[in-house]
Amino acid sequence: MNVLIGDIGNTITKLCLAEIKNLKIKKIIYFNSNNITSKNSLKKNLKRIIKNKSINKVALFSSVVPKYQLIFKKFLKKVYKIKLREIKENSINKIIKINIKNKNQVGSDRIANAVGVYKKYKTNCIVLDFGTATTFDVVNKNGIYNGGIIAPGVNLSIKSLSSSADQIPTFSIKKQKKVIGKNTIEALYSGFYWGYSGLINNIILKIEKETKKKYKIIFTGGYADLFKTSIIRSFTIDKNITIEGIIEIFKENKKYLN
Repeated sequence: MNVLIGDIGNTITKLCLAEIKNLKIKKIIYFNSNNITSKNSLKKNLKRIIKNKSINKVALFSSVVPKYQLIFKKFLKKVYKIKLREIKENSINKIIKINIKNKNQVGSDRIANAVGVYKKYKTNCIVLDFGTATTFDVVNKNGIYNGGIIAPGVNLSIKSLSSSADQIPTFSIKKQKKVIGKNTIEALYSGFYWGYSGLINNIILKIEKETKKKYKIIFTGGYADLFKTSIIRSFTIDKNITIEGIIEIFKENKKYLN
């Protein structure tokens, strides 16, 4: 039997099919989250991952978009008779301790990332997620989540600049060798590439200085590969860490999710 695991983000939704006995990932698909509002699109995407009726009747998701979560939840219940549970509805304290002022304000995706890196790497970690926002989350080797940093996402910043400045065209960030651009597009490429490289390098150094600790750096999300040569510290790219974190939460709560 398989179980459906998922992450509903502002921009991208990930769906994962895992074998329920060993919780090994069998398949992952991605699609634009705004497609959740279309029943035809939902049906099409779920058919890509649910091939038969041998599936657990409870699915576990992280979600930072309540309206999308509600639509998805109703669709799964109606079409597949599967109940969607959000990870904050389950016990997480036995896996990690959340050491921040208001636990309810931590996004479910960030909790999943924290669980994923702690269970997988068992050391002090900073997990950097290139999503709609660029987030840094700090987890120590004892499984304590100590908070993090939220910066504007790359695509969000590009769209904001392009829509606000008449003379700025729409563009995509690209790796740059030189800093000084010779035209507007080169200048934009350089500003975003080296600007985000500087932001990443500086925040990592600031975290280590403030905590007086060294960390294993984990990159995930759409732009994880882009900064391979511009980041001072060595890092590991782990594209599935959010899903793996949700799977760990499923393991801890398995007896309540059947």
